Amino acid sequence: MKKILLLKLTNLIVIKLYVLTLIMAISFVSCKMGTGPNDRMDLPGGTDGSMGLKDKSKTLIVKSGTSIQSQVDAANAGTIIFIEPGTYMESVLVTKPGIRLIGLTKDEKGVIIQDPGQEENGISVTGTGDGFVLKNVTIQDFEGNGVLLTQVDNFVLDHVKSVNNKEYGLFPVLCNGGLIQFCSATGSSDTGIYVGQSSNITVKFNVAFANVSGFEIENCTHVTASFNESYGNAAGLLVFLLPGLTVKTATNNIITHNQIHDNNHVNFALPGGGFEVFIPSGSGILMVGADNTTVEHNSIRNNNFVGIATVSTLTLGALAGIPPAGMADIEPNPDGSEIEHNLVKDNGSVNPPGLPLPAADLLWDGSGTNNCWKANVFATSFPANLPVCD
Repeated sequence: MKKILLLKLTNLIVIKLYVLTLIMAISFVSCKMGTGPNDRMDLPGGTDGSMGLKDKSKTLIVKSGTSIQSQVDAANAGTIIFIEPGTYMESVLVTKPGIRLIGLTKDEKGVIIQDPGQEENGISVTGTGDGFVLKNVTIQDFEGNGVLLTQVDNFVLDHVKSVNNKEYGLFPVLCNGGLIQFCSATGSSDTGIYVGQSSNITVKFNVAFANVSGFEIENCTHVTASFNESYGNAAGLLVFLLPGLTVKTATNNIITHNQIHDNNHVNFALPGGGFEVFIPSGSGILMVGADNTTVEHNSIRNNNFVGIATVSTLTLGALAGIPPAGMADIEPNPDGSEIEHNLVKDNGSVNPPGLPLPAADLLWDGSGTNNCWKANVFATSFPANLPVCD
């Protein structure tokens, strides 16, 4: 009797294993079918493009040849809007929170938002658009800015390309909390990637080239720029405190592990513009009036005028013909700068005409307090003996 029961149990186990194996085989074949590179577009997140969302009602798709703006207008707060590959001749305005615009790709073709003619901004997001996300999109040829974010908190710009937008490429201003990563910007007469009057922003793994300024951090607090590359601009990276703005301070910003090289482009800022007109070509990193700036572990090479400069806003103001009284609303001297462990080589070969300071790898105009330098690799400095960090 025991032998019969044991035999029946063994046969049952074998049958169950066979059925399980058959189910796994069918599932494997089903998963493999229809997933070739030409069968569907490459969607971020899960294979259905839901990015892990359970609520599929919060996703929309912009079909090629239709309007992005129409879907933005139709969307509720928190909607993900996927955009099919193609060129979209329009500007886009976002006024709702949590909107995510995600470009799709197919056969190496992506999403391009093209100026349809004399439009100022490619994508504009207002202060009611907190949590905005833009990913996998190229924005080009707009009269002013590629992406303008005004008072938008907790935004993300990811794999966004700005091409020949005339003033700024990517331009968050008066924002708190944000991430700009894996983006690129070229062809802007002011700045490729600019963060203005903002706080708690991370700028990492981006590239800026052939702009007047590659990167600029202006009147900001707690901005970190890391692992970026800036080349072929008039100036590589600026940390500025300028007068006449809503925010009156620039402090506690970190510049680390960036590649800043060959920024010797002619300054092509538009006549009658702001301070950018007076930025010296051949500048690597310029710190102007900002406090408590940490510059460490960067490579700054082959910038004709200067590698790293630490100067007062008064110095830039003198170049612009602005008297000290024009700086009355800010404290213009840089304080508490720490410049450490940077490779600063082959800079300072050309002294631009009209500048009161010499060309060098490391430059300080003597203004401010508690500025220090330590463990940098360089050949030339002004003054010859810079204060050493503790």
